[in-house]
Amino acid sequence: MVFKRRERQSWLQRARDILYPRAGWRRTIEYLGHRVKRLPDTPHKIALGFACGVFVSFSPLFGFHFVFAGLCAMLVRGNVLASFLGTLVGNPLTFPFIATTSLSLGRRFMGISSGEMGFGSVKTAFVEAFAGLWQSLKAAFGMAEPALGRLEPFWTDIFLPYSVGGIIPGLITAAGFYFLTRPLIAAYQVRRRSRLLERAKEKLVRKKGSKMVGEHS
Repeated sequence: MVFKRRERQSWLQRARDILYPRAGWRRTIEYLGHRVKRLPDTPHKIALGFACGVFVSFSPLFGFHFVFAGLCAMLVRGNVLASFLGTLVGNPLTFPFIATTSLSLGRRFMGISSGEMGFGSVKTAFVEAFAGLWQSLKAAFGMAEPALGRLEPFWTDIFLPYSVGGIIPGLITAAGFYFLTRPLIAAYQVRRRSRLLERAKEKLVRKKGSKMVGEHS
């Protein structure tokens, strides 16, 4: 395989590339926009699928954003591949804003005291919750003590308010990306079809010219 890596990346290297791409986030965002515009579908479906990914990025379903974005895109008949790309709007640069905004709104809607809940506290809560899940999983095989009790305060204080609070900003941001990306994709597709048509015409002219030269020789 021509483009296969000579050395396989370790999981630590892959995690580092996700948190901070080698090309930098600016180049990554430019590449993301280029990939979205080149998807083979209508501007509406591509923009709708991308918006689904953006919306899911405002949910606390970390590790499952791709899955739920794809399901959301299929439900509204958007482009599934575009929905995967849309989840990248949620990244280490934007998650602090997304998490604090969603959690703050959710707690306000549910009448829960906000307290001192910054992004660091949210991150710690998720780490402890995953640790509790892992310990409970090992307990099912007799390798540890059950720790499901650690998940109840996480569910009521973090996960549920985060889920509720992320709906409104997620919908607003997703709608903004839809109305931004749809005309851009449409304009790109028109230009691309024009370029392909011009190339086809030039190829046809060259073919006719070479044929005429052959007939006169």
